[in-house]
Amino acid sequence: MSVLVDTNILLRRVQPDHAHHALAIDSVARLLAAGELVYFTWQNISEFWNVMTRPTTANGLGFSPAFTLREVGKIEMVITLLPDSPAAYEEWKRLVTTHAVSGVKVHDARLVALMNVQGVRQILTFNTDDFVRFGVEALHPSAIAA
Repeated sequence: MSVLVDTNILLRRVQPDHAHHALAIDSVARLLAAGELVYFTWQNISEFWNVMTRPTTANGLGFSPAFTLREVGKIEMVITLLPDSPAAYEEWKRLVTTHAVSGVKVHDARLVALMNVQGVRQILTFNTDDFVRFGVEALHPSAIAA
């Protein structure tokens, strides 16, 4: 099995006071321990950086770029970067057109496009409902930890 990790999983692991902190860490650790291929994308890191460095007054976490870079390094040490490709762009256009995607959900479609092109059929996310329409298997971390 190969699994893409959604950005919300990456963010929860750096928030020790968040209710999903331990679950985010444990679910990824279990997948890795089971020998599963666990991936992130450059888009995940872009979204991660955005939230990490955005001020708390603007719904961000308010961390410095230096701290965020160290956290990105930790992600890169444990999880594998899923390669991007020009074919993902065409697949993204197909998905947003077929499923009439609009607004911020275009980012979810971008992840699914890359998954489709690279043959990854599962995504680990706290927002499983966001991926149902795309036909990929959305795994909630509680399903992995159970």
